[in-house]
Amino acid sequence: MWQAIANALANGHDLCGHPQDVTITGDLSLCENRPVSELALAAVSSAAAAVRALSGTGGTAAVDRNLVDQWCKTSVTPIGWKLPSQWDDFARDYATRDGWIRLHTNAPHHRTAAHSVLGNPKTGEEAAERISDWAGEDLETEIVDAGGCAAVRYDTARWRTHPQGQAVAEEPVVAWTERSARKTPWRPTNAARPLAGLRVLDLTRVLAGPVCTRFLAAFGASVLRIDPESWNEEGNAVEMTVGKTCSTLDLKTEDGRSAFLKLAGEAHLMVSGYRADALERLGLGPEALQAANPDLITVSLNAYGWTGPWRTRRGFDSLVQRSTGLAAPGPDGQPKGLPYQVLDHSTGYLMAAAAIHALLRASSEGMVSSARLSLARQAHLLLDHWRDEPKPSDFVRSDLIRRDPTFETTAWGDLQRLPLPFAIEGISASWRCPAHPLRSDPLGWIDEAGNSVRIT
Repeated sequence: MWQAIANALANGHDLCGHPQDVTITGDLSLCENRPVSELALAAVSSAAAAVRALSGTGGTAAVDRNLVDQWCKTSVTPIGWKLPSQWDDFARDYATRDGWIRLHTNAPHHRTAAHSVLGNPKTGEEAAERISDWAGEDLETEIVDAGGCAAVRYDTARWRTHPQGQAVAEEPVVAWTERSARKTPWRPTNAARPLAGLRVLDLTRVLAGPVCTRFLAAFGASVLRIDPESWNEEGNAVEMTVGKTCSTLDLKTEDGRSAFLKLAGEAHLMVSGYRADALERLGLGPEALQAANPDLITVSLNAYGWTGPWRTRRGFDSLVQRSTGLAAPGPDGQPKGLPYQVLDHSTGYLMAAAAIHALLRASSEGMVSSARLSLARQAHLLLDHWRDEPKPSDFVRSDLIRRDPTFETTAWGDLQRLPLPFAIEGISASWRCPAHPLRSDPLGWIDEAGNSVRIT
């Protein structure tokens, strides 16, 4: 797994070092037949190795495997208040007449789509009763065609023979394209904060993309996250908005697209989590972006892969787990998801590593790189490293880990945040601002000191 990740990031260019060159500390806190911790650890290590290479300090890098697992569960502990729920009341697994299906209804328009197919049930129990009469694939098709999100639970063998499973298996872990730069590429100017001055345009949501941009912000990048007025993920904002500027644009309007293209022209890097055809349908595809900024590096995420019949399907970690067979049935037959959303988190750290690799490639060879990753391809990394022998699966709780948490005062209340799971000698990792609600900042870049960045 380590070698597969290193090869995917290198793309024939040995710039970022190998994730196994990072020192690993701590005991393996989670290890079962599906090598969840191993994938997360390799991804975080690849990102840490990339930062070390970018800084040029030559300092040692270390990753704490216990803290990696904890950060993939949650990094925050509220003080005197409760975290908002990450899940809608209807987001769960349901028994169909021939198996199981997972609905993802956190977004209002996704919930509306599912409800319209099911005759607008008022409770989860009412939804379960109606779903029990459906054939799983029929219901999945109806909900997806209505603009919703659903996934029948396949076993691994069925996924591997499915046209989408076969397509994803042929994709690289990171798909690269590149072209020659026109201008002098961005280069780091502060070894201790190697991403200071880097302007990142963040078009990502739950959860992989925000993990990527949170990591970049920790090393000084100016991250501008853009969300539409209709989007909300308060349960994740506490985790994911730390260190970022959170603004809004309506990309369905001409004014919104015009403002976005101006921002793209000012950015060094764009990280996107839109479906494969979504930006193109808005008139913001690769040609429009290159016209606005020929030197813009892009790192893009898609749930189900970039080829195959499901390339434009809406998806989330929990759904991809069901489709690929990672959510194995428990004693009662109900699918049991992985201990945490490792597809999201591992892909997010790999996106960050890919972004830094692209920055190194630009500064050393004058090439503008674009990278594409998917949750489904990370699922194949797990499937390809499956173990048959039983392994313990107890999760080490965060309150059993010796830690020195940091404190944040947020709009939701005070909280403790776990110490970072990575450390690089000579480099400072921290965020310029605490977590805060989506769309709460003016539109524009803000530097590490909290000042607006004027672009000339």
